[in-house]
Amino acid sequence: MRIMAWIFNYRDFMDNYIGKESTCHPSDNIGPLLAASHYLNLDGRDFLFAMAISYSIECTLVEELPLMVEGFDHTALYAYSVTAALSRLFGLSRDQTAHAIGMAGSSFVPLVTSRAAYTYEWKGLASSMVALGCMNIVLMAKEDITGPISVFEGPKGIAQIMDMKLEHNWRANNLNIIRKCVMKSFNAEVHSQSTLEAADEIRCEFAPDVEKIKSIDVTTFLTAYHIIGGGAYGDRKNVHSKEQADHSLPYVLAVLLLDGEVYPDQFMKIRIERQDVQELLKKIRVDTVSPLHKPLPFAGLLDPYTDAYPEKLKTKVIIEMTNGEKFTREKSDYHGFYTRPFDWEDTTRKFKKLTGDLMHEKGKTKIIDLIRHLENYKIKDLTALFVARTPRGVPSV
Repeated sequence: MRIMAWIFNYRDFMDNYIGKESTCHPSDNIGPLLAASHYLNLDGRDFLFAMAISYSIECTLVEELPLMVEGFDHTALYAYSVTAALSRLFGLSRDQTAHAIGMAGSSFVPLVTSRAAYTYEWKGLASSMVALGCMNIVLMAKEDITGPISVFEGPKGIAQIMDMKLEHNWRANNLNIIRKCVMKSFNAEVHSQSTLEAADEIRCEFAPDVEKIKSIDVTTFLTAYHIIGGGAYGDRKNVHSKEQADHSLPYVLAVLLLDGEVYPDQFMKIRIERQDVQELLKKIRVDTVSPLHKPLPFAGLLDPYTDAYPEKLKTKVIIEMTNGEKFTREKSDYHGFYTRPFDWEDTTRKFKKLTGDLMHEKGKTKIIDLIRHLENYKIKDLTALFVARTPRGVPSV
């Protein structure tokens, strides 16, 4: 039997959970859980329960075991969450699940270099390879294949080789951590969102002539500076592909001011290479108050941007025009952050815009209605709507 894990990550327009030292995309779990639920003919309630398990585990591990600071990608933690949730769906015993988690944890330890500059397509596809491998592992564990159940605390386990100890009390765990997941308003890396909202407010309120912009200065927190601003992850002004563009704060900020939005169209190669955006992004400087990765106890007084992270995504944008006029905006969060979350209408609006003319309005409405009441349906009812096609390739639902 072969079940392909679905690719959800490539557009990089999904959710995030943001920890102090790491982040993740919990919705990466959805694809393989849908595939398993479809194959097993499960209902929406089973799927949602497994989804809650996966979200809770991955988000908790981001807080308790932030592997990104050691140079490992957050998809290493995803291996644990998706394996645990798949084990639930496939009815593995407690011992079988432990062996499956041990096999997954010792097999998938990807490096965060996949997200550094120059960024390639694998950044958006790596999680799907982890999901596919974990699916195979779960099916093997169901046949009583054994693995290293001491992957955390045993010889040469995580605690020993990374000097990290996982001491979380899982029995006391609750699902409140899921409420801190955030959604993206702009099709760009999550740490850019508050900066983009600040720039968009300036654009809407003052309509600055982009051709007369002299410079744009962004002051933000350390994580944003390193990942998307040109810090430890490398140069973010060398932008010639979709993967480089959506992780470049200079690019997404420039294209927003030019186009008025950051959606998939802004990552077409013909748009990325256009002279207007390539020239404007060179005028953008991203900086942080303090370059210290491990700030001193009093550093919050010196660097309020980094000190407030991740509870706030503080940023300041200053746009200076050639005539000396300046426009300034500061933000601490954005629409889609857990302090200002999407409501149902925001979510459906984003879905309709992203699907565009790929689907008839009637089909979009069917999917929206079914998902809203998913616990009352079989997962096959949902996946049937995904695969229905007309002869011209447009969904017929």
